[in-house]
Amino acid sequence: MSDAPEVRQPVVTPVRVIIALCLAAPFVAMLWVSSYAKVDPAFIGIPFFYWYQMLWVLISTALTMIAYKLWQRDQRSRKPAGSAQEGAGA
Repeated sequence: MSDAPEVRQPVVTPVRVIIALCLAAPFVAMLWVSSYAKVDPAFIGIPFFYWYQMLWVLISTALTMIAYKLWQRDQRSRKPAGSAQEGAGA
């Protein structure tokens, strides 16, 4: 037998698709400039162009945090039960 680690193919799961969407949404929103390149509606005197982008800073933070937590959960569920014990016995 070989001591080479087994190579697993990448798997596309619904959770990973959600993670990708969470990470891609801010890029799409910011690259679609014609959707926010306007002055109105102003918010407390700040033109739409500026407050929309600042709002996406907060949204991006939340989406990145969600993606990270989903990724952590996905990795924990994929870890084989015996792999933690193998590393400790070496």
